[in-house]
Amino acid sequence: MQAKYISYQETGSFSKLVLDYINNEEQLKAFYSYRPDMEGLANAIENRNFLGNRETLVKVLQNQYQHLQPNKSVTKNIELLGLSNTFTVTTGHQLNLFTGPLYFIYKIVTTINLAIELKMAHPDKNFVPVYWMATEDHDFDEINHVSVDEKNISWIQTTNGATGRLSTKTVAAAVTAYKGYLGISKNGKRIAKLVEQAYLQHDNLADATRFLVNNLFEKYGLVIVNADDAQLKKQFANIITEDIIQHNSAKNIENSSKNLEDLGYKTQVNGRDINFFYLIDNLRERIIFEKGKYVVNHTDISFTEETLKAEIESHPERFSPNVVMRPMYQEVILPNIAYIGGGAEVAYWMQLKANFDFYKVDFPVLLLRNSAILIDKRSAQNLYHLGFSLEDIFLPVEELKNIWVKRNTTALLSLADETRAINSIFDQIKLNAYKIDKTLSVSTDTAKQRTNHLLANLEKKLFRAEKRKHETALLQIEHVKKRLFPNGTLQERILNIAPMYVNYGEDFLSSCIENFEPLGGDFTVLLP
Repeated sequence: MQAKYISYQETGSFSKLVLDYINNEEQLKAFYSYRPDMEGLANAIENRNFLGNRETLVKVLQNQYQHLQPNKSVTKNIELLGLSNTFTVTTGHQLNLFTGPLYFIYKIVTTINLAIELKMAHPDKNFVPVYWMATEDHDFDEINHVSVDEKNISWIQTTNGATGRLSTKTVAAAVTAYKGYLGISKNGKRIAKLVEQAYLQHDNLADATRFLVNNLFEKYGLVIVNADDAQLKKQFANIITEDIIQHNSAKNIENSSKNLEDLGYKTQVNGRDINFFYLIDNLRERIIFEKGKYVVNHTDISFTEETLKAEIESHPERFSPNVVMRPMYQEVILPNIAYIGGGAEVAYWMQLKANFDFYKVDFPVLLLRNSAILIDKRSAQNLYHLGFSLEDIFLPVEELKNIWVKRNTTALLSLADETRAINSIFDQIKLNAYKIDKTLSVSTDTAKQRTNHLLANLEKKLFRAEKRKHETALLQIEHVKKRLFPNGTLQERILNIAPMYVNYGEDFLSSCIENFEPLGGDFTVLLP
């Protein structure tokens, strides 16, 4: 595949905060530690003060991979994590059904590519790409469906616990529906087999997701972490205790959020007084403080301060960080220097830096994941035939139609010259009327406004009439726009990997690896 690059600004799909971060706006510098460039990454490496336990990390990962039989690249990377000159580049994501939207794939590709670039820049050090599975998340409704061929495939299940622990016994119907789309081509059969092995031969969603993602990316040495683990949580136990009792994160994040809002930015997350859940079996519920006790919401479970401390000491795995404390847990247990996230993630991480500073945990380099659109041959041909460039496809559909009509008509569609001429006449009438009676100038202005309004309506009617003469071309514009922007949004936010893999197989993933530039700062347009 070939690639072209355009600025994120030109896509019209990214927030002001993200664009200002990319453009190094001064007012955002207080909310992060290092710039997302080679110099910033070098500084992060130099200053990284990793407080976690490498030996424990390696043992936990080896145990999690023992039934997977990973290839040499993954095995080697896990072993390298035991060395003091090894660092991680991490992305995190929920356990979406069949990998969910394409941007999940793009996050991992960005992570892999940055690790490769860092190794080239720092050959004396090791850099391991990591996918952090959000196994403790409990919002099943966000991950239980996938969009393929304009159809929604859903996994029907009721749960209130951590999604990583969710049994896969009821997922067979969704697997069958997914396979029906994949078809009988060589590429379709391969990914269908992977999905079957992942979801029908593993007992829970965490293991199923690890199997599928590992098979897609193991050749690049991707290491997959499930942090729902007692040994890993033990390293975070002191912060869990202090934060639940003292509500530090709530205060720090509230201040940062207010400062961002004062600068005109929209904040993404809201902290609570207690930013941890209680996690057991099929239960993940908020911990709240009321009437002098720490109560697990919607249950009869409660703790005094002393029994809470004892519970954290004995069972740290039962305390699950929410969205504002999970990033800190990650940075405590991984020797991480960069986090790869989407626009919303980059934004909410900026709300967290003050809390990292408070707990003296190093804040990583924040990097916007690569974004891309794949323009299939038919769509590209349609665009060229219509006289548009590839970049034009990001314009709103009505604007594209208007541009096409103006380029392809000889009729009079604009009454701008006539309107100026008439306004000039009215200005002269107003001057003459003023000489007769000063109050008549108001009546003249009213008549002028009414005439301008009539002319504007007439111009719209002329344009609509001309559009009707070009119905075929305008329908083509609509169809191309709909194909490339399903539901009116970026392709990567809706489409699953399935159509890409069926059509292009491994070439799709390898093309992403080849063409994505983590530090390039541009949006990628892929052409088969």
